[in-house]
Amino acid sequence: MGLLTDTAAVVTGGASGIGRGIAIEYARQGADVVVADVREAPKGEGAPTHEEIRAETDRDAVFLECDVTEVGDLEAAVEAAGEFGGIDVMVNNAGIWHPEEFLEVTEAEYRRMMDINMKGVYFGAQAAARRMVEGGGGAIINMSSANGIYGNGGYPTYTVSKAGIRLLSRSLAHGLGEHGIRVNSIHPGAITTEIGPEREGEPTEEQEEAAAKQAEQLRAMIPQGRQGEPADVAGPAVFLASDLARYVTGASIVVDGGWTCWR
Repeated sequence: MGLLTDTAAVVTGGASGIGRGIAIEYARQGADVVVADVREAPKGEGAPTHEEIRAETDRDAVFLECDVTEVGDLEAAVEAAGEFGGIDVMVNNAGIWHPEEFLEVTEAEYRRMMDINMKGVYFGAQAAARRMVEGGGGAIINMSSANGIYGNGGYPTYTVSKAGIRLLSRSLAHGLGEHGIRVNSIHPGAITTEIGPEREGEPTEEQEEAAAKQAEQLRAMIPQGRQGEPADVAGPAVFLASDLARYVTGASIVVDGGWTCWR
């Protein structure tokens, strides 16, 4: 369809999961992509995202090692888009997640979650916005979560980081609108990715049974009857980056199959 023809995008956390899905779909829609991640190989099977883009589409893509807790890395990712004519779209997608017990959370655990999920988005948006002001505009998309709207007692630090992203996005939409910069947030629900905590070795039979039971319970709570896929988030991300959304800014787009409708 070419909704993003002749645009350059940076996607943090673009090696795997939702970020990978967005980066590949952006290329299909005509964008050149900087894949910024701490790892080049995707979690799971498949070629690195930038190689997949080059093989599957006629667009170009590069990988840049990027730790979103390092402001200099974020600035370098934005600068890398200069190879494609300068940044038009910034997707602040990188993030971590794990369940936690509020009474047991340490300061170090809290700081790590906030540094990746919140600080990374804040300064990623800042680095992109500086270039977009010079270039006459652009689109910034910040990845939040359904938990960032409704909260979840099992993930208190994750929840507060994602809630912060929502209001940061609205604040930036207000502050940057005069420069032609649109800022929106996406709030995925249950999406099948590898974002969860990593395990050492193969899962036990008990762990597999528990995971299957949890997935079944989760599906029962979703009106569409299934967990989402990265492609389900990539579609709204394309819309928000394109001219179809030229009058959409400060929006919080929930992508959850109806999971939160009953809340």
